[in-house]
Amino acid sequence: DYRRYAPSQPLEEAAPTSSIWRAYLDESLIYDTDMLGNQRGQVNILLVFAGLFSAVVSNFIAQLSANLQPDFQQLSAYLLFDQINIQRAIANGSSLDRITTSGADPTAHFTPKYLDSWINVLWLGSLTLSLATALFAMLADEWYCHYLSPVAGDPQVRSRTRHLRYKGFLDWRVSSCIGLLPLMLHLSLLLFFIGLFLSLLP
Repeated sequence: DYRRYAPSQPLEEAAPTSSIWRAYLDESLIYDTDMLGNQRGQVNILLVFAGLFSAVVSNFIAQLSANLQPDFQQLSAYLLFDQINIQRAIANGSSLDRITTSGADPTAHFTPKYLDSWINVLWLGSLTLSLATALFAMLADEWYCHYLSPVAGDPQVRSRTRHLRYKGFLDWRVSSCIGLLPLMLHLSLLLFFIGLFLSLLP
C-alpha cells in the first residue's frame, strides 16, 4: 500500500528523501528478512550440531591415540619383571643364560596397527570437516548480522548500501556456499561412522 508514503514533489522523485527510497527500503526489508531468516536458522542448527559433534569425535581420537604409541606402562612392567628375575637368579647363584625374559625392548621401533592408523585418518578427516563446517557457519552468521545491520544516512544512501550488500550476496553466491555446509557435515558423519565400524572389527 503505497498510499502511506507522502507523494514527492514534481521533479524530485529521485531526491535523497523521496518516497520511492522509503518504499524500496520497506520492501527490501521484508524480502531480506524472509530470505535470510530460513538460512540463518539452518546455519545456527549446523553450528550447534557441528560443535557438539566435534567434541564427540575429539574424545574418540583421544582414546585411539593410546594405540598409536607404545604402551609404556606395560613395557615398564615387563622390564621390572625381568629385573626381578635377574636379581633372583643372582641371589640363587643360577646362570643368567637360563633366565626367561619378556623380550621387551624400550629402544625398539614402534609401528602401530595398520587398522588403527586408518581409523585415526578417518576420524581426523571427520573432525576437520566438522570444525570447518562450524567455522563457515559462524562466519555466515556474522555476515548475516552485518547484512541486516542498520545504516545511517538518508533513504537514498541506505537504499544504495542495501543494494551493494545484496549485489555482494549474489556475486559471492552465499546461498550456494551455505548449501554446501550440510554436505560437509554429512561427509564428516560418514567418515566417523566408517572409522567406528572399523574400530569394532576384531
